[in-house]
Amino acid sequence: MIRKNTFSPPRLLIVKPTLYIPAIGVILLMVSCALFKPSPEKLTKRALKAHEKYDAVIVPGVPFVEPYWDRVMQMRVLWAVHLFKKGYTKNIIMSGASVYSPFVEAQIMKAYAVKLGVPEQNVFTEEKAEHSTENVWYGYKIAKAHNFHAVALASDPFQTRLLLRFGKRRVKDIKYLPVLFDTLRTLPHDTPSIDYEKLRVSNFVPLPERQSKWERLRGTWGKHIDFKE
Repeated sequence: MIRKNTFSPPRLLIVKPTLYIPAIGVILLMVSCALFKPSPEKLTKRALKAHEKYDAVIVPGVPFVEPYWDRVMQMRVLWAVHLFKKGYTKNIIMSGASVYSPFVEAQIMKAYAVKLGVPEQNVFTEEKAEHSTENVWYGYKIAKAHNFHAVALASDPFQTRLLLRFGKRRVKDIKYLPVLFDTLRTLPHDTPSIDYEKLRVSNFVPLPERQSKWERLRGTWGKHIDFKE
């Protein structure tokens, strides 16, 4: 079963706003996008100059609120699938634990990517990350464990902008292939049906019940990562 829909750049609060970003966060993201330097196009040009084809791209997770993906997850998965089908990457690493909903984000995103035509053996999952900095770090560790040398982050421009400084400090050889909206609009945007129930996590406890606001903020800064591990 395929559910047809159309795509436009995602609204920043989607489905259940309380799960995501408070109003001040939305404002900051909008400003960061407007002031994005270097631009997504320039980052992409740099990345493709460094490597014509990547061993893997890391795709940060998004909470899955059943029964369908939201536009942010759709955007990131469709972009990763596009990069694979166009030959810009050999593999995809979906990264994300069960953070705000009882589904492991990486597993859900892999299920969608496979339904959209990426061979299962080319989609890896990283299921520990609970914050965006952890998506980058743990995804990078998965890549190196599989001897992937050329690695890029493939996410929306907003998140890419927020992660540039962390990447420069901690994973200096990672490149960036952010979503290019003009290209994304030309892609098919059908939503495949996946069997998400079998991916439901038992005894799930959402992140706000496990970490205080301060701990979650520290997590966004990468302070929960043991870089010596």
